[in-house]
Amino acid sequence: MKNVANATNYLNMDTKELFKNYKETKDINIRNVLIERHLYLASILSKKYVNKGVEFEDIYQVASLALIYAIERYDIDKGFEFSSFATPTIIGEIKKYFRDKVWTLRVPRRVQDLNKKINQARLEFEQKNNKYPKIEDIAEYVGCSQEEVLEAIEASYGFKPISLDTPSTDSSEDSGYLLLDKLGEEQKGYSDVVYNDFLKKFVEKLNDLEKKVFEDRFFNEKTQSEIGRELDISQMSVSRIEKKVIDKLKKEYKKDEDII
Repeated sequence: MKNVANATNYLNMDTKELFKNYKETKDINIRNVLIERHLYLASILSKKYVNKGVEFEDIYQVASLALIYAIERYDIDKGFEFSSFATPTIIGEIKKYFRDKVWTLRVPRRVQDLNKKINQARLEFEQKNNKYPKIEDIAEYVGCSQEEVLEAIEASYGFKPISLDTPSTDSSEDSGYLLLDKLGEEQKGYSDVVYNDFLKKFVEKLNDLEKKVFEDRFFNEKTQSEIGRELDISQMSVSRIEKKVIDKLKKEYKKDEDII
């Protein structure tokens, strides 16, 4: 009963307070709340890499695991916003996944067995509920932790190697493209994700100052101090604007039930 009461209290805590408590206690219940609150980051960043030869769901699983890594490594005392800290971590893991996906790895037997159960659970869940299951749905269905599900999903790529010289699946005949061609080079800046309908609608609701901070922080990789100097405002003001934009992004994300 005490654990249930604590879990309920965590849901009502401010995010910064949660990070401070997690740093001191490493309570798994706190981490679960932090993961749930920041899954929108994994989804938004995963959408940058769609249409590059890998299903969105697969990229999203990698991004979700990277989010957990970021939460474990984040130190709130250093003064950085978590979203600013987590973004390069998630993007780095996604890029690593694309780079390493073709390697054949030795996967432990227990992980292979769990992966078979996960695939079966996905199929049965979809048939029963007519929707794709989330990580927590699979974990509950299989009877293991979310971390174990993510580990098994990521490890499964080790025994499904794909050559980058494989012809791309294209609807046109003799397209001449390989999977390698679809990877390409990531275009730096905001234009490479603005096509996304969700972000388009979100950005339209920001004022000019918020748009400037949002673009420079998350797509031009500028520090708060650099932006402050350009706008002739304090670093603290930039930080407040960034937090306001993130709060708006969370609210818009929660309204969009189909984003995941």
